[in-house]
Amino acid sequence: MTPVLATLAEAWSEVRVHKARVVLSLVGVFLAVFAMTTVTALGLIVAQVQQEQGERYGGRPATVAVTAYDPQTGMPPAAGEWDAAVTDLTGRYGITGTASIAHEETRFRLPGGTRSVQTRRVSPSYGPLHRVEPVEGRWLREGDRDSLAPAVVVNEAFLGALGVPDLSTRPTVVISGSRPVRAAIVGVVREGHGEELLAYRVDRSAGPWDEPGPADPAAMAHGSSTLELWVPPEQADEVMAVVANDLGLALGGAQVDAYRQDSEGLEETLGLLRLAIRGAGTVVLVLGGLGVLNIGLVTVRQRIREIGVRRSFGATSSRIFSAIMLESVCATFMAGLGAVALSVVLVRSLPLESLLNGGVPLADTPGFPVAAAVEGLVAATAVGALAGLLPAVIAVRARVIDAIRF
Repeated sequence: MTPVLATLAEAWSEVRVHKARVVLSLVGVFLAVFAMTTVTALGLIVAQVQQEQGERYGGRPATVAVTAYDPQTGMPPAAGEWDAAVTDLTGRYGITGTASIAHEETRFRLPGGTRSVQTRRVSPSYGPLHRVEPVEGRWLREGDRDSLAPAVVVNEAFLGALGVPDLSTRPTVVISGSRPVRAAIVGVVREGHGEELLAYRVDRSAGPWDEPGPADPAAMAHGSSTLELWVPPEQADEVMAVVANDLGLALGGAQVDAYRQDSEGLEETLGLLRLAIRGAGTVVLVLGGLGVLNIGLVTVRQRIREIGVRRSFGATSSRIFSAIMLESVCATFMAGLGAVALSVVLVRSLPLESLLNGGVPLADTPGFPVAAAVEGLVAATAVGALAGLLPAVIAVRARVIDAIRF
């Protein structure tokens, strides 16, 4: 252990003695590691953002969507029958990742008059499955099903049409129908195109306002819903076949369609993106390493007399080799450490949500990828070892008498 520490101390002292030369030779490595680490980190973050955007619309891998209807009338099964069949199915196969969604038009009383708004009746689990993150307030939760006032999550255009700047005043809105009811707006999401109004409501409620009336056709359509199952990707095909068969039998011969809703090729695409980013970073780093190698070759020629004197005083070939090699390794490691630190500061200071996700909060806010920092340090050390190998070999092969005469 002592010889190793002594060699490292000697290498570090050489770096300090020749600091002007070392600094000049490490400019390329510093910039290369900084570029590689920054590009790799941003690439990994972009890949995560792209993954979240895909999952926001299609669900996480693998999301299986299930719909059912009468093949003769085209009508969906009764809500009670559908819920019982789904509960039996998920309990029998131990499927815990489930969500439901139904689309309807709900009439809301806004300052400009009553307007029909596209509404999604969803289960509270729909938010985590689709990575829905409100920009203000909260998402729907289980307790909203028993609340005396319906909870509504709206988009920013809806809030603007209501004439409310934010949720600080605890805004409410009246839902029209056979039984008008005042709903509490609990969250705001950044969705929709332009002035399109959008609202989310909980899928079912104990309140009387969810009971369809003869003059409330929107509520009549509430029973038509899509079941979403979150299953392992390798079991998706088997789950689709089993669900279609079992639900069809449980619903008395209804037509049951099951299909994958998430982007099946997303993982492969993101994998290729990460590979391309690492490849580009490696090329940049190799170019920086060539600069270190060239300067190392020139330097060892200039230090040949010093090497000969050390050999004449008893320095072994292994000691000369390790000293030259570790001098390069220590220098590039310190350059890599500084480059990684600067990269962390830069990436952490960037407004990633505004630049990459349109201002929508990320469900899993990415920090600086540890893999990028580790890769940067390992790459800097490896470049130092490779760049110091050839000069170290030349130093060892120099004959003592020739080195002294040089």
